[in-house]
Amino acid sequence: MYLEAKETARLYKLLTEKLGSDTTEAMFKYIDNKTERSVEATIKTLATKDDISNVKDEIAKVNLDLSNRMGDIMKWMFVFWIGQVGATLAIVFLFLKK
Repeated sequence: MYLEAKETARLYKLLTEKLGSDTTEAMFKYIDNKTERSVEATIKTLATKDDISNVKDEIAKVNLDLSNRMGDIMKWMFVFWIGQVGATLAIVFLFLKK
């Protein structure tokens, strides 16, 4: 950080010699304002710990709901498989009787 301040002071001195004090001051203010607005915009888009916690809670709810639905689907699949096996066995026994 010390080096950065030293470089800024050197740049300010060089620009003041070339452009004048008022122009250099205006340019530095413009750069500071632009940088500040950019940082503020970036901070607004960052997620907080609460945001991440809320997302994790929502994901847990969705996973629980999906697991419940998958359990129901598995139950119905076994019911239909048993029905299919029963129908197939009935057809096989009908053919064997004749």
